[in-house]
Amino acid sequence: MKETNLGITVRKEDNSSEWYTQVIQKARLVEYGPVSGCLVYRPESFQIWEKIRDFFDKEIKKRGVKNAYFPLLIPESLFKKEAEHVKGFAPEVAWVTHGGSTKLNEKLAIRPTSETIMYDSYRKWVRSYKDLPILINQWCNIVRWEFKHPVPFLRGREFLWQEGHNVFATQQEVEKDTKEILDLYAKTFEELLAVPVIKGRKSEKEKFAGALYTLSIETFLSNGKAVQGATSHNLGQNFAKAFNISFIDENEKKQYAWQNSWGLSTRSLGIMILTHSDNKGLVLPPKVAQHKVVIIPIFFKDKKEAVLKAANDLKSRLKSFDPILDDRDDYSTGWKFNDWELKGIPLRIEIGPKDLEKKQAVLVTRHDGRKESVKIKDAPKKVAELLEQMQKELFEKAKKFIKDNTVTAKNFDELKKAINNKKLVEAYWCENQECENWIKDKTGGAKTLNIPFEQPSMKGKKCVWCKKQASVLVYFAKSY
Repeated sequence: MKETNLGITVRKEDNSSEWYTQVIQKARLVEYGPVSGCLVYRPESFQIWEKIRDFFDKEIKKRGVKNAYFPLLIPESLFKKEAEHVKGFAPEVAWVTHGGSTKLNEKLAIRPTSETIMYDSYRKWVRSYKDLPILINQWCNIVRWEFKHPVPFLRGREFLWQEGHNVFATQQEVEKDTKEILDLYAKTFEELLAVPVIKGRKSEKEKFAGALYTLSIETFLSNGKAVQGATSHNLGQNFAKAFNISFIDENEKKQYAWQNSWGLSTRSLGIMILTHSDNKGLVLPPKVAQHKVVIIPIFFKDKKEAVLKAANDLKSRLKSFDPILDDRDDYSTGWKFNDWELKGIPLRIEIGPKDLEKKQAVLVTRHDGRKESVKIKDAPKKVAELLEQMQKELFEKAKKFIKDNTVTAKNFDELKKAINNKKLVEAYWCENQECENWIKDKTGGAKTLNIPFEQPSMKGKKCVWCKKQASVLVYFAKSY
């Protein structure tokens, strides 16, 4: 049976929310589950997550990190061991209270993050400085009972992620590692997903519950919202003291360990989709597309056999790009073009009777619709070139968008105007949480994103709200 609901019926610039919903459904990325905020990741989206997972996993293993797996269920007594952590996560925790019809003696938290369950093991593993460092990561699912409106991939009650938890003997080691992990997240977003990011430190208000400080990567989207891509938290010795993760140092003295935790989730898929996709549907950076090419033979009755043979030969030549050959004869050529544009295949190859005569094929790149005729014998080389070019152009386009939509605000009126105009705003700030709260209230929800590592001189600079001496330049925006 033919599909008849092909095509995106709203424009991204007119209604980004409805546009996004149509893209993820019509590109067959997700199915909504029976529980709000819980998704079915269809093969088309899960393979993208596998690409992200494989890329990042390879990078952390170069650093000596090993993968493990810890329990999904966390006893309440463990969960409550770090007070600030509990306070931060308590509203989002889903609890198991019964096994069948029998009430449990102790409630069990369904993993909202794994610090508490992992560190109960770590305290048993660490005795001497010789047991350090511990470098462990796990790939798993997370449940956070969000009460905000769920947005597939971006904000939900269950999602997939990795969480790394490293333990060191010294403060210097943990600070270095926390920053270097953030660099790996930036590399993943920029090199793999073609999404430019801003690296920096979160405010005290926005940091992870229980951390000394949180580092993050942020990006800005065409709907005027920012979004956090990944975080790396320096936990200091807070959890080590709560869980008694201690060791005897080289001088035979007891010391508490220094720790960090760091995470990247399937939110990255939503960020990639919102950054690159357009009014025709999904746009996939070539590096995350499983099928990088679709070959569409253009049939005429008397030439069908010859065209199909040439298309199959071309498919064999391009096997390293995992091409799809669309030889369906119950759909028009135009319908097929639209179908594969909707699904985001990076490169379309058209081949018809006239192309056969010239021993060529027509190559069309998804992100810009450019057409180019190429000799069939040169196709593998040209396909590789065009895919590499597309990856770079997607990144550069997104980078230019952020630059063109970043505004420097010298006072609150300028900041508010820029937020209303859906801009990313950089402004000077005194780091007082009261000012941060007032700005969020008076702009209808704009909050601090992060404080970039490279800071200008603060001489003579005033806070955008209270007009007292500023201590940092920070990014503000409405965000997911």
